[in-house]
Amino acid sequence: MIPGGAWKYANVDDLPKAAKDWPQINFVIYHSALRAFLEEPDSELAEFEKNGYIRWVSDLAAIPEKSGVSNVYADIGTSFAISAVSNPRFCAAMMGTLIKGLGHDHVFWGTDSVWYGSPQWQIEAFRRLEIPEDMQKKHGFAPLGAADGTVKSAIFGYNAARFYKLDLRAELPPMHEDGIARLKAAYLEDGRMPSNTAYGFIARRS
Repeated sequence: MIPGGAWKYANVDDLPKAAKDWPQINFVIYHSALRAFLEEPDSELAEFEKNGYIRWVSDLAAIPEKSGVSNVYADIGTSFAISAVSNPRFCAAMMGTLIKGLGHDHVFWGTDSVWYGSPQWQIEAFRRLEIPEDMQKKHGFAPLGAADGTVKSAIFGYNAARFYKLDLRAELPPMHEDGIARLKAAYLEDGRMPSNTAYGFIARRS
């Protein structure tokens, strides 16, 4: 629980004016503004099923249309991690809301893997995630599509590459002896079996 009235500093109420006043600045909102530590995905899904609204996430997604700006982005980060496995339907609702409002070219992949360990389980979850057909029809969400399709590929990396002006056509120098190369070699020698181990806190429910 966020102490006192500090919670109000985590919403996006001030973002529309800031985005309009500073069009030369791009605003990347971590965790897509989800109140991740105030509500569980189950309760948020129940609210979404009733009114199609996810607190703060829907507010973020509505900014381009309401304010006429294009410099607002969402980073999914922990918001994806806490919902992809525990409540994939809510995760689909969140992704559908963000993509419909911001556009799939304004949504960045994030994992917060520094807290959770290897992000491979999140990568696999996003590859498999799809927005249910009933949700697509009711809320006008477009399907996420194939694991290597346009939408998921953009979110996985092309959006960030464009944002940070990385030339994906440039030939990278060979890296045969760095730490990652050594880890990859050990992984291949060990039988190419990925670990989907996740670290962090486990919520206990009574």
